[in-house]
Amino acid sequence: MGCYHQHMNHIVTISNRFQSHLKLSTIFCCVRHGTSSSCLGTKRNLGFESTKISSSNSGKSNLRSTVLDIYDCNIKISQLGRCGNVREARKLFNEMPHHDVVSYTSMITAYLKNNELWKAEKIFQIMPERTIVAESAMIDGYAKAVLMDKAQEVFDAMTETNVFSWTSLISGYFRDGQVAKACQLFDQMPAKNVVSWTTMVLGYARNGLIDQARSVFNQIPEKNTVSWTAMMKSYVDNGQIDEALKLFHEMPLRNLYSWHTMISGCLDYKRVNEAFKLFHSMPLRNAVSWTIMVSGLARNGLTKLARGYFDQMPNKDIAAWNAMITAYVDECLMVEASELFNLMPKRNTVTWNAVIDGYARHGPDGEAMKHLILMVRSCIKPNESTLTSILTSCWGMLELMQAHALAILLGCECETSLSNALITMYSRLGDISSSGIAFENLKAKDVVSWTAMLLAFTYHGHGHHALHVFGRMLKSGTKPDEITFVGVLSACSHAGLVKKGQKLFDSISRAYGLEPSAEHYSCLVDILGRAGQVHKAMEVVYKMPECEWDGAVLGALLGACRLHGDVEMANYIGQKLIELEPNSSGGYVLLANVFAACGKWNEFAKVRKKMKDQNVKKVPGFSLIEVKGKSHAFFSGDKSHPRVEEIYELLCEKLLPVMHEMGYNGTNLGKS
Repeated sequence: MGCYHQHMNHIVTISNRFQSHLKLSTIFCCVRHGTSSSCLGTKRNLGFESTKISSSNSGKSNLRSTVLDIYDCNIKISQLGRCGNVREARKLFNEMPHHDVVSYTSMITAYLKNNELWKAEKIFQIMPERTIVAESAMIDGYAKAVLMDKAQEVFDAMTETNVFSWTSLISGYFRDGQVAKACQLFDQMPAKNVVSWTTMVLGYARNGLIDQARSVFNQIPEKNTVSWTAMMKSYVDNGQIDEALKLFHEMPLRNLYSWHTMISGCLDYKRVNEAFKLFHSMPLRNAVSWTIMVSGLARNGLTKLARGYFDQMPNKDIAAWNAMITAYVDECLMVEASELFNLMPKRNTVTWNAVIDGYARHGPDGEAMKHLILMVRSCIKPNESTLTSILTSCWGMLELMQAHALAILLGCECETSLSNALITMYSRLGDISSSGIAFENLKAKDVVSWTAMLLAFTYHGHGHHALHVFGRMLKSGTKPDEITFVGVLSACSHAGLVKKGQKLFDSISRAYGLEPSAEHYSCLVDILGRAGQVHKAMEVVYKMPECEWDGAVLGALLGACRLHGDVEMANYIGQKLIELEPNSSGGYVLLANVFAACGKWNEFAKVRKKMKDQNVKKVPGFSLIEVKGKSHAFFSGDKSHPRVEEIYELLCEKLLPVMHEMGYNGTNLGKS
C-alpha cells in the first residue's frame, strides 16, 4: 500500500478505522475487475475529485462522513449494476455530492455489464483522472464490441498496463479475425499468466486454427482445469469430438464445467451413447447437468427420452422446465407443452416466450395473444422477443395494430428486431405506408431492417422505391447480404432494369465476396426473360452447375418462354423441371399453360394426363380479406361462403361493368 499512502499526503491524519474504509473501497473496485494487485501498486492518484481537507476536528469529522457516504454509494452502484438495474445506479451516481475514482469505475463497470458501452464511454471521458482499472474495463468493453481502434487507443494511452488489459486487447483482435496482430501482442507481453495462454488457445480455435491452438496449449507452463477445458472446448467447437474425448480422459482434474462441455459436445454432434456414459459417470450432478441432458436429447429428436430424464431430475429448476417446454414446442407438441406449462410452480419470461412463440408458429389462432394477456396479468413484463413472436403471428390488421399498440405502451417500439417485424408484417398485410413509417422511425437500422423495407417495396411492385432504399443502405455503410440481393434483383425485374440488374448480379461476388445462389440466378433469369432476352437467360442457366438447377431457376426460365411464346425451349425446360420436381404441380401447370396459350391442345392434354397419372394435385389459389377483424378466404369458383349470393350479386352489379369498360372479356362471375 506504499504508493497509495504516498499519493494521500494531502489528507490530514485520520483514524485507522477510517483508513480501512477507504482502502476497502479501493480494493472493492480492483478485486471486482480482477486486477487487485496491479491496481494497488499503480502510481495513480486514488484520492478525491474535489474535496478540500481542513486540519480541524470538524474537518476530520466531515471528511470521515463524506468518504463513508462515497464508499456506501460505490457499493450500491456496483450491486445495482450486477442486478441489471443500471438506471437506478446512474441515478445514485448523479445524486452523489462527491465522486472518487471508484465511483466512476463502478459506474463504468455497471454500464459494461449491461451492454451499454456508449454510456460507459461517456463516463470514462468525463473521468477527471483515469485509473488502470477503468482503462482495462473500457479496453475489454471495446474488444467485446470488436471496436479495436478505440481499444488500441485506450491501451496506447495507458502509462501502466497489466495482464488484464493485454489479454483483453489480444482477445479483441482474435474476435476481429486479426490473428497476426493478436500473436504479435502476445509475444510482446511483459508478463504472461495462465489466462493469457488460455486466451491464445481460444483465439486460435475461434478462427478455426485448431492445430495452432493445441501447439499453444502444449506450451502452457502450468496448466489448470480452465486451460484444459478451453482446449477441450476448442475441439468440441470445431467438431473434433474424438480428440475432445481423448483430452477429457487425460485431464488430471475435472470440474462440473468440464463435464458439461463434453456432454453438450457429444449431444450436439449426435454422439448420444457417449453422452449417456459420461452423464452416468459424473461424480456429482447439479440442475445444469440434468438440463443439458434434457435439452440435448430433445435436439436429437428424442423427446420421450428427454421427458424421462426430466421426470427423474431430483430438484427441477426453472431452466429444466423451460428446456422441456421448448422441446415440445419445437416438435409442434403444443398440448404437451401446455400441460407442462400449467404444472410449473414458477414461470419467468423465457417460459412465457417459449409458449407464446409455440402458439404463434403452430396455432391455434388467438392462443398467442391470449397467453400474452395472461403473461401481463401475471406481472411479468413482455420483452422484445415476446412481442416479435406476437407480431409474426398476426393474420389480420386489427391484431397487428393491437400488438403494435402494446409495443408502444411497453416502450419496445424502437427495438430493432421488433421494428423489423413491424415493417414485414405491415407490408404482408398490404399497408406499405405503415411499413415505411416503422422503418423511418427506426434509429438503429441493421441489414435486416434495410432488407425488410426493400422487400416490402419490391413485393408491392415499387421497384424504383426499392432501389432507392438500396442506395441509402449502401450510403449508410451497411453491407448487403444474400437476402438483400434477392430483393434488389427482384426490384430490377419488376422495374425492367436489365443492365442495372446484370451489374448488381455481378457485384454479388466481385464487390461483396458473396457466392450467388440459385435464387440469385433465378432473379437474373427473370430479369432477362421479362425483357424478351430468353436465349441470354438460357445462357445464364447453362453457366450454372447443373446440380444447382432448382425449381425457381427453371420456373423463371419457363415463365419467360411462356411470356414470349418460345414453345420449343419451353418444352425442353418444362421436361427438365418435371424431372427435377416430379411431385410438384408447378412444372406441369406452367408447361400446360404454354401449350394452351399457343393452341397446342394435344400437348396440353398430354401434360395434364401425365400430371393425373402421377397423382399430382394443384394447390388452389385463394384470396384472403379481412372484414371487422375476421379473415375470409375465397378459392376459385368457391361458393362455400355463407353470404356467397350477396357477394356475387355485388360483384356482378358493381365490379363487372367497370372491368368490361377497362377491356376485360372474361366469363360472367355468376357462372360456375
